[in-house]
Amino acid sequence: MKLSQFRYTLPQELIALYPAVNRDESRLLVVNKKTGKLEHRIFKEITDYFEEKDVLVFNNTKVFPARLYGNKEKTGAEIEVFLLRELNREQRLWDVLVDPARKIRIGNKLYFGEGDILVAEVIDNTTSRGRTLRFLFDGTYEEFKQTLYSLGETPLPKFINRPVEPEDNERYQTIFAKHEGAVAAPTAGLHFSRELLKKLEIIGVEFAEITLHVGLGNFRSVDVEDLTKHKVDSERIRITEDATVIVNKAKEEKHRICAVGTTVVRTLESSVSTSGYLKPFDGWTNKFIFPPYEFKVPDMMISNFHLPYSTLLMMVAAFAGYDLLFEAYRTAVKDKYRFGTYGDAMLIL
Repeated sequence: MKLSQFRYTLPQELIALYPAVNRDESRLLVVNKKTGKLEHRIFKEITDYFEEKDVLVFNNTKVFPARLYGNKEKTGAEIEVFLLRELNREQRLWDVLVDPARKIRIGNKLYFGEGDILVAEVIDNTTSRGRTLRFLFDGTYEEFKQTLYSLGETPLPKFINRPVEPEDNERYQTIFAKHEGAVAAPTAGLHFSRELLKKLEIIGVEFAEITLHVGLGNFRSVDVEDLTKHKVDSERIRITEDATVIVNKAKEEKHRICAVGTTVVRTLESSVSTSGYLKPFDGWTNKFIFPPYEFKVPDMMISNFHLPYSTLLMMVAAFAGYDLLFEAYRTAVKDKYRFGTYGDAMLIL
């Protein structure tokens, strides 16, 4: 597959700037791989497509306030710093993106907050846009983390072109978020409300949780035409023994396994035995899924509508089938579904 095959025309006004009033009342486009049929529903009606002993797998990562605004020493130029991951707790070292990158050199100091309550020194150039910062802070680790996070804001994607609002702190987080470490929300999970989970539980649907801390890979554009040459940044994943037991039991008993989002699909497909069963894992994945690909674990998938050329779009095309997915996307554009992080959802059966 080529990058150019993942272009489609997305009117700017279809990119959702705000979430639906209620989590479970986004629109839902149901895509049936066997029949090619498309159905228009509301997300909370997803209960109609599940049976007792089916399994929903969620990503329980938690987004932290990763975007900081500071000033460069001497010039006072405003610098945006996007925290990616903590490299060393004791030395307060963080892997970050900076914008504008060209203005930042090793040795520069950056100041954050009223009265410069936090200072960082640039100690390494990790990528063309990335840097390693050492935060200079005398207090305890807990005080440092509290200060850092109090200065940060919810890291909405840049295509949500508006200021962050207080509501985003809650809505850019799933209701099952537990383990902090993501710089972007697993968006398919944003549609689930507590009431909807309870209804699914009453049906007899079982839940399993995995963790993938969404990182830089989520923001990297694909800049090669030949997809086999694209490299995905590694992201931290964890699959517990409990999750493998739930998933593998469903597989043995021929019940369906539904991955809630592309992050869950990547995680499940990153630790599979030769016989197709899920294995516990705690480490990193750089798995890049694009068509054609034979999926070992999930039978169903929930996904938002992704932007052109994105690796997320490529994975969903591998799951649904390229032609059917693009037919569904054409329908979604024509019927004015909402795209992106805060947009509507698809269920692929």
